[in-house]
Amino acid sequence: MLIFLDTEFTDSLNCDLISIGMVAEDGQHELYMERADYRVDWCNSFVRAAVLPKLGRAGPALSWDEFSARLTSWFTTLPRSVTVACDSFTDWEFLLDAFGDTRPSNLTGRYDLRRHVDSSEFHHAVVRYHERNGPWHHALHDARAHREGWLAWQESRKNK
Repeated sequence: MLIFLDTEFTDSLNCDLISIGMVAEDGQHELYMERADYRVDWCNSFVRAAVLPKLGRAGPALSWDEFSARLTSWFTTLPRSVTVACDSFTDWEFLLDAFGDTRPSNLTGRYDLRRHVDSSEFHHAVVRYHERNGPWHHALHDARAHREGWLAWQESRKNK
């Protein structure tokens, strides 16, 4: 099973995870969480303007320990083989860090979406998703948009 992942974080130099969004390829499994204890003082101006105003609408923010425990627990509900699809190695690293010392046994690897991001099918599906459903630079909406892009890219391959 593919799980599409996106994160929001403070800055590319002073990196601290703010939020994580994941959605399964079949759309049946989703997770969105925000951290309460990220380093606000590390947020760059873009994050302050484009990310922070979108936080706080999906339930309470979690401490790092709560965040990690909930993520690990959610992963145990997924099938025995999970590949995480993301367009940023930073997202992948944040996911691994959030698991701590023990990765879930069903996490089998990473799929790099960057190879598809520039395809017209993927790109147009992502843009359409955001136009209809939710803001850019929100981890869950970006993960859902990547799912839509992937499905559009897959469909275009069937038709060729």
